[in-house]
Amino acid sequence: MMKSLPALTALAAVSLFAGCYQVPVTGRHALSLVDDREVTKMSIATFDEMKAHTKISNDKARNEQLQRVGERIQHAVPIWDMPDADWEFVVFDSPDINAFAMAGGKVGVFMGLFKIVENDDQLASVIGHEIGHVTAKHVHENLSQQLAMQTGGMIGGIAMLGTGAGLLGTEAVMSAYGLGAQGMGAAFDRKKEKEADHIGLMYMAHAGYDPEEAIKVLEKLEEETGQQAASQSSFTSTHPSNPERIQQLRDLMPQAIKAREQSGLAPPPPVIMK
Repeated sequence: MMKSLPALTALAAVSLFAGCYQVPVTGRHALSLVDDREVTKMSIATFDEMKAHTKISNDKARNEQLQRVGERIQHAVPIWDMPDADWEFVVFDSPDINAFAMAGGKVGVFMGLFKIVENDDQLASVIGHEIGHVTAKHVHENLSQQLAMQTGGMIGGIAMLGTGAGLLGTEAVMSAYGLGAQGMGAAFDRKKEKEADHIGLMYMAHAGYDPEEAIKVLEKLEEETGQQAASQSSFTSTHPSNPERIQQLRDLMPQAIKAREQSGLAPPPPVIMK
């Protein structure tokens, strides 16, 4: 039976309140129309599918490095930021300079990333950034937009909240993460990328890593993709330019250094990978 407009409006108001959340570190308020457990379930299924169809690296040194850094970072992420995490860190044998994290504590790093990552601190900055996307629920926001489109707008999307409609599929989840047939894509807009930079910087600092190394990673990424980045305006690109991101990190650096000092953790021993 079709609900009346007042009933739908009331449901939307209640669901809107229920679907609001506050992003860790930044404190931004955002809206999610999807169920956390469903996102985690589908994310784990997507990660398992990637492991089944993408070659996993047998590089012993890189695998040990990822496990070493991942363990420190995961302990720096408050349990309430990612309460459903069953942490897993995998190095994929791909030349792409990229990494990703998924709900449920699933983290993937491509071998190509090590072209620009020279030490544990720099790897920590990348992992922290990717986990920041997850704890900020950026994928939830992307999926919520898809859901609203499928159900005829925001009211329709809110009306489906918590109904168990099962509208999330592997393809939708992969698209929300920027994964798919064409490989890694631009899943997040400029604001989300910068927010993940902010969150990730604090996570790596709380883990005892040197936050200054996060700037070096972006500087190396700028060198690697300099010609492409130089041809794009930060106002027209879906992602902030690397110099724009670097400036934000510099602005946040005093806060991150203080967080590292207050963590009480001894800095990890320096490990430089060749």
